[in-house]
Amino acid sequence: MRLFSILASIIIFCSFKFIEKKQIKVWLIGDSTMSIKETKAFPETGWGMPFSYFFDSTVVVENRAKNGRSSKSFRMEGLWEQVFTSLKEGDYVFIQFGHNDEGKEKIGRYTTPDEFRANLTRYVSETRIKKAIPVLITPAARRRFDSTGKVIESHPIYSDVVRKVAREESVALIDLDSKSQQLLQKLGPEQSKCLFNHLEPDEHPNYPTGKTDDTHFNEYGARKMASLVLNRIRELNLELKDRIVTNKNKD
Repeated sequence: MRLFSILASIIIFCSFKFIEKKQIKVWLIGDSTMSIKETKAFPETGWGMPFSYFFDSTVVVENRAKNGRSSKSFRMEGLWEQVFTSLKEGDYVFIQFGHNDEGKEKIGRYTTPDEFRANLTRYVSETRIKKAIPVLITPAARRRFDSTGKVIESHPIYSDVVRKVAREESVALIDLDSKSQQLLQKLGPEQSKCLFNHLEPDEHPNYPTGKTDDTHFNEYGARKMASLVLNRIRELNLELKDRIVTNKNKD
């Protein structure tokens, strides 16, 4: 009997050892701060680019974010339909809009706060129709400081809409706006330039006259933003947390 018990234990152990994790697909929908960049834009980097490399082989990241899109134009251009059609049960949809929604001068992209709220709610409900898991993300902060060196809040109204929808719809929230503000404040006005696409003339062949961009990240900044998102995934105890390759989440 004892031999039988030992053999049974070995079989059970081996069975669990070789059970493969179910593959998870993570869809990213949003704007240029998240999107994949063309070579001609480098070193500008969306945080969704390094984000995909922080997971083991059981996670596939589909970065469908596009430059200049808002919660309105992403749907109007059929970009959401492509994602929605492909969604499977258990997939994640990370939803980050706001940068282009709040710009009143952006014809075809601007949304009022009420329209923005309705759009986010619709993304959430349609994701759930497919039995996929929505995650709402506030827009990353721009690099802005006042004369005393204090970070100026970039998206107070639109980030607050994201937070409210997350509460009302019981959706996981990654408050990237708040977390990135904290990072900017820690670094300060000068050192925080290292996160963004700041280039001197002739420093990079893509920008021979230089570049000063306090919205879009360079490779290092994108990696720092991705790290903030990963840290919140752990705090939320999402299933994805067990798929993070921790030794890659270091500078």
